[in-house]
Amino acid sequence: MKISLNWLKNYIDLSESPEVISKLLTDTGLEVEGLENIEQVEGGLAGLVVGEVLTCEKHPDADKLKITTVDIGGDEPSPIVCGAPNVAAGQKVIVATVGTTLYPTEGDSFKIKKAKIRGEVSEGMICAEDEIGIGVSHAGIMILDTELPNGTPAAEYFNLEDDTLIEIGLTPNRADATSHIGVARDLKAVLHREVKWPSVDTFKKDNDALTIEVSVENKEACTRYSGVTLTDVKVGESPEWLKAYLRTIGLAPINNIVDITNYVLHEVGQPLHAFDADKISGNKVLVKTLSDGTRFTTLDEKERKLNAHDLMICDGNSKGMCIAGVFGGIDSGITTETKNIFLESAYFSPDYVRKTAQSHQLKTDASFRYERGTDPNITIYALKRAALLFKELAGAKISSDVIDIYDNPINPFEVAVKYKNIDRLIGKNISKEQVHSILESLDITIENKSEKDFTAIVPPYRVDVQREADIIEEILRIYGFNNIELPDHVGSSYLADFPATDKDKIQFKISETLASRGYFEIITNSLTKPAYAAGDSSINEKQDVVILNKLSEDLGVMRQSMLYSLLEVAAHNINRKQADLKIFEFGKTYKLQEDKYKESNRLGILITGNVEAEHWAEKLSKVTFHDLSAVVNAVLGKLTNKSLESKVSHNSPFDYALEYHLNGKVLATLGKVNATVCRKVGVKQEIFYADLDWNLLLKQANNNIVFEEVSKFPEVRRDLSLVIDKEISFDKIKSLATKLERKLLKRINVFDVYEGDKIDSNKKAYAMSFILEDKEKTLTDKVIDKTMAKLMSAFENDLGAIIRK
Repeated sequence: MKISLNWLKNYIDLSESPEVISKLLTDTGLEVEGLENIEQVEGGLAGLVVGEVLTCEKHPDADKLKITTVDIGGDEPSPIVCGAPNVAAGQKVIVATVGTTLYPTEGDSFKIKKAKIRGEVSEGMICAEDEIGIGVSHAGIMILDTELPNGTPAAEYFNLEDDTLIEIGLTPNRADATSHIGVARDLKAVLHREVKWPSVDTFKKDNDALTIEVSVENKEACTRYSGVTLTDVKVGESPEWLKAYLRTIGLAPINNIVDITNYVLHEVGQPLHAFDADKISGNKVLVKTLSDGTRFTTLDEKERKLNAHDLMICDGNSKGMCIAGVFGGIDSGITTETKNIFLESAYFSPDYVRKTAQSHQLKTDASFRYERGTDPNITIYALKRAALLFKELAGAKISSDVIDIYDNPINPFEVAVKYKNIDRLIGKNISKEQVHSILESLDITIENKSEKDFTAIVPPYRVDVQREADIIEEILRIYGFNNIELPDHVGSSYLADFPATDKDKIQFKISETLASRGYFEIITNSLTKPAYAAGDSSINEKQDVVILNKLSEDLGVMRQSMLYSLLEVAAHNINRKQADLKIFEFGKTYKLQEDKYKESNRLGILITGNVEAEHWAEKLSKVTFHDLSAVVNAVLGKLTNKSLESKVSHNSPFDYALEYHLNGKVLATLGKVNATVCRKVGVKQEIFYADLDWNLLLKQANNNIVFEEVSKFPEVRRDLSLVIDKEISFDKIKSLATKLERKLLKRINVFDVYEGDKIDSNKKAYAMSFILEDKEKTLTDKVIDKTMAKLMSAFENDLGAIIRK
């Protein structure tokens, strides 16, 4: 939203600098996004002065040129060659002195130079209004009627004053601040100064020359409708002061009638619409909706199809004249021939205007305000204010009483407020007197005061203040956020609660992760066969939860493991020639422990067959443990950022497996399923399976976000080839390395493993990369070599490694 500082000063006394005013507004919640100095005329008329033509003679060598001498306040008159037909001795004129840059109304700027024109010296230029950018006329030079001394700057004669444009990033809730007086109200509260509303006391009817009847048929969409007629209107150009204000906020002046309605809109925030009264059939205005699909041509000359919910301003024949609160129609608008006007000022429903503006893709200054909620109590004031300006600037006569249809008045909002809640939410005890003073400065009155609470009566134009928290926010923004000191110990009673873990969202996130890697989710029965426990030491038959009224022996117990459910699905698919499988399931397992039933949430993941489907461009490769490990690590990485301990296991039902531990508890177990276990279910191919404790993982889900500054210094990589005993795991090497070098060692990776006839049968060779980085400076070769020497020495001494060089 754009505010003119000069315009704003009409309503409140402001001596502060634009920067100070900007800070005050931002502190109250009207965030100022920019300040811009605005010249009323480009260049500010610099170098232009008032001059007096002393002599004027015909140019000897040019019929249309004249040689003049002009007093511009210097020691000697200036000779100027002029081509204007109306120049004559004795005139007061505007002169552009040598060196002045002119910015004409049309065309490029140019600089005045001392020159010879047809042999005659010319030291300046006598100007027409279009040549200096203050008008469009080029019929001749400007002839001034002034007693100002020669040499007076032209800016002083035209009373030009630079303005400051205040650009406010208006939030949607602040409908009350969509005008200059709206902004002045906030400054009033902060600076304790009165807002001066222009008087409308002189408003009175001049005659009864024009009567317009108004009928509001849709009172849900139009709560209040006000209007007045004006006659003998003279449509013409607006005065310079009015045009200057509009230009500052980015509006192009059109004519005095349209300019006045725009002026009042940006002055008080109430949209107005002026109709050519002679185009209103039957001298009657109907406020109603029209049938769906009705065609209507708006001011931009576009034909639009109306919707059934579009509120329209119609004439006596129910022909649309204006889309209410949004855009006018081309047939009823003001033209240079307009003599009589019906002026509208209304309160339209924000919901109706918003739907209409969106459906027709029309965003206007009027709809911007109606959508947010205007002041229903200001329609008459705005009407009188505009009518008085029409009288002053367009010679209009007020030709009817004010029409005002307001059957269901909008009442102020009553909000109960407790002092203890003010102190609690603000975090500081503010005196009751100061609380009352702030609210009253915002036009919020206080009733039913007691020691503990009061009732705030909020005017309808503050549509964003309807709850106790809103009242407290009003107090705080005027008191000043910066005036709230931070306590030594910050409590959380006035802070938002941290959101509880949303289990469904987390599960969905992991499902997406698995699905993106080609896994399909399954849902199986929690009932299973008791026979699966035979030969599987991971299942204790004594802990079975037995079904008392079992339907069959195959569904006799609740499952203790997810494995057999997934194996049954694998067997079903493999028997139907679908041997390449990637499946997962979120499910529950059940145990009877110490006479208590225990239910556990698990995530089971199973892969078998080939990594990818058969394709001519790729060789078939069987899935391996590492394919399963990659997807499990991806899941764990989504849920926790903590370092996990890993241990190798050979426990049932796996031939071999890897366990991830956190704080002594097993988070996940993954490995190759024993062939005997697979055959129980009828599966004859290799199965890799992972079991994850979903309850434990959910507890880690809120701790997985870590922010770290990106290093400004480069990483360095060094490779080593180690020959070590087969029983030494990579984790042992990694643990030793990170223990020795915590600061510089960033990552360790194995990129090749060798076991074969070139080394002893009880040995294996690791090709490893070590990534080093110092976050404070660039690593030198000396530091790198020293670090690697320390690591190699530890590998040789502690692990018995042979470093291959």
